[in-house]
Amino acid sequence: MCINVAGIAQAATAPRALCYPMAVLTISSVTVRLGGRPILDQASAAIPPKSRVGLVGRNGSGKSTLLRVIAGTLHPDEGAVAFPRGLRLGYLEQEAPSGPANPFDTVLAADAERTALLVDAERPHDPERLAEIHERLSAIDAHSAPGRVARILNGIGFTDAMQRQSLDSLSGGWRMRVALAALLFSAPDFLLLDEPSNHLDLEASIWLEEYLRSYRGTLLIVSHERDLLNNVVDHILHLDQGKLLLYPGGYDQFESQRRERQAHVAAMRERQEARRKKLQAFVDRWRYKAHAAAQAQSRIKALARLQPIAEAADDPTLSFEFPNPDELRPPLVTLSDVAVGYVPESPVLSHVTMRFDPDDRLALLGRNGNGKTTLARLLAGELPALSGVVNANSKLRVAYFSQLQADQLIPGDTPVQHLARLLPAARPAEVRAQLARFGFSGDKAEVLVRHLSGGEKARLALALITRFAPHMVILDEPTNHLDVDAREALVQALNEYTGAVVVVSHDRHLLELVADRLILVADGAATEFTGTLDDYRQQLLSRDRGEAGDGRKDVAPSRKDERRAAADLRQRTQGLRNELKTAERELARVTAQRDQVALALADPKQYGPSANVNALTVLLKNKSELDRVLAAAEERWLAAAEALEMAESGGK
Repeated sequence: MCINVAGIAQAATAPRALCYPMAVLTISSVTVRLGGRPILDQASAAIPPKSRVGLVGRNGSGKSTLLRVIAGTLHPDEGAVAFPRGLRLGYLEQEAPSGPANPFDTVLAADAERTALLVDAERPHDPERLAEIHERLSAIDAHSAPGRVARILNGIGFTDAMQRQSLDSLSGGWRMRVALAALLFSAPDFLLLDEPSNHLDLEASIWLEEYLRSYRGTLLIVSHERDLLNNVVDHILHLDQGKLLLYPGGYDQFESQRRERQAHVAAMRERQEARRKKLQAFVDRWRYKAHAAAQAQSRIKALARLQPIAEAADDPTLSFEFPNPDELRPPLVTLSDVAVGYVPESPVLSHVTMRFDPDDRLALLGRNGNGKTTLARLLAGELPALSGVVNANSKLRVAYFSQLQADQLIPGDTPVQHLARLLPAARPAEVRAQLARFGFSGDKAEVLVRHLSGGEKARLALALITRFAPHMVILDEPTNHLDVDAREALVQALNEYTGAVVVVSHDRHLLELVADRLILVADGAATEFTGTLDDYRQQLLSRDRGEAGDGRKDVAPSRKDERRAAADLRQRTQGLRNELKTAERELARVTAQRDQVALALADPKQYGPSANVNALTVLLKNKSELDRVLAAAEERWLAAAEALEMAESGGK
C-alpha cells in the first residue's frame, strides 16, 4: 500500500515499487510571484521516471521556491505540478527536529509504515490478519531497520555516543543531519533534496554522494557541488530567468551544451541586429519618398514583428580578487610540539609540528569535531597554544573566514559603511576599490546587508577580512552560500592569489583545484596525508563498507549502557556547561544594557534645541564601551559553546 507523504519522514536506497507513466513529474506553466516580481515565470518541465536530476541556477533564481511548489508547501500563482497517483514524495523541511528523543529513535520512527505495522502487530488480531502484517514487515525488510539507521547516522558523522544523545543537546547543524538521515532512511519514490551537503563535512559529503549513486528512486537535488552533479545525476534542470530547461548528462556536459547554446543565441542576436539595422536604414531613407512609401511601410511592419532574442544572462558582479601581499621570507609560521584546545587538561590537538610557507596551499581534512576549526583558529591567532612553541613572522598578516563570518555583518549597514568603519583612514576611492574586487561596484556597494543574498554576504565578508592584503588566507567552509559559478570564480581568485592558503571545505572540486598539500586532522593529531583526495575518498569508503559489514553495528546498546554513557558525558562536560551558562548570562546582561542605551539615543529629545549635550556625550561613550564589552562577551560565549560541542561530539 502506497501513501502520499511530504515532510521529514521520507527516503533508503530501495524505494517500494510503483508503476510510472512516461514522466514521473510534470511541471506545467508554473508562475510564482514574490513581492510582485515573478520568481518562476511559466516554468515547464517533465522529469523522466528513475532519473537523477540536478536542479541548478544562480543564487536567488528560485530553486528552493520550485522545490516547495513540487512538495506542495507553496501554491503557485499559475500552473500546476502533477505526479502519478500513489507516489510517495520525500522532502527535507528546513525546520530541524528537536525534543528529548535521540537521533537513533527519531530516524527509526521516520518509516511511518514500519512503525504503524509494528504497533498494529501488538494488537489482538485473527491469525490471517496477523500473518498479513508479518508478511508486509518482511517485505519491507523491517528487521534490518536498526542496522540501516546506524549505518546512515554513522555515514553522516554521528558517533555511537551521539546517536543516543537527546536532540535538544545537539546544535542546529547536527539536528539538520538527523532530518537528512530520516529522509534517507524512509525510502520515498521521489526524493527532493535542497543543498543536503551544506551541514556536512567533506567525509560525510563523500558518503552521501556514494549513497545517492545507488538510490533507485527518482531524485531531484539542488546542489552546487560539481563533483556530486557529475558523479550522481544523469540530467541537469537549469532554472534561469524564471524558465526551466532540461539537459541530459552531468554538470560538465551541461556546461558544454549551455556554452554551445549561448554561442548559438549570440550568433542569432547578431544576425537579427544586422537585419534590424538594414530594415531601419531602408525606412529612414525611403519612408517619406512617395515612390517607395509602400516598401518602407512593409519594412516598418517587419521591424515591429521582429521580436528581440534574449541575451544570455550574466552576472557582472560575480567576482573575487584577493589583494596580493608584499613578500615575506619563509617560513610564515612554524608549530613545534604544539597542543591546542579549549580546556588545558583536555587539548583537542597535541604534538602538532608543521611549517607554513608563503606559497603553501593546504587543505585540512577530517570529520567535524576532530579539530580542523581549532587548528585554523590557532593559525589565525584567535586561539593560543596550550603548550609548545608557535613562531610567526612579526610582519605576518592573516585573514580568517569562519563559518559564522557572514552572520556577524550588520543588517542595517551597507558594504561601504562596513569597510569604511574598518578603514577609518582610507579615502572613499580606496574603500570602493577593495569592495569592487569582490563584486560590489557602483550602487551595489550602497545596498543594505539585509537585502543581500547569502553568496553576496560571503563575498562582503571576504572583502572585509582581506582589506590589508594578507600574507595568509584561512577559509573555513567558504562555499556554503555560493552557487557553482561563484565557486569557480573563487577557485580562480585563489589560484591567482600569491599568498598562502589554508582551506577547510566539503567541496571536493575546490580542494582538488586549490590545494597541493593535505593535512589530516584526526585522533587528536594533525599529520600530512601523502595520498590524493581520490585516495582519501577510497579510504573513507572502504572503511565505511567494512563497518557496514560488521554485524555488531546492527545491535543497539542496552538501556543500562545508554544511561551509563549519558551520565559519564554529563560528568565530563559539567564544567564546560557551567562556563557556557555563565557566558550566556553575561551576554544577556550586557545586551540588555546596550539596548537601553541605544533606546535612549534613539529618543528625538536627545537632539532637540533643549538637548543636554553633556548627557548625550556620556550616552555615546557608554554605547561605545558597551559595544566593546558585548563583542568580548560574544567571543567568550562562542568559545564556550564550541568547547562544549567539541566535548560532546567526542571532540578530538
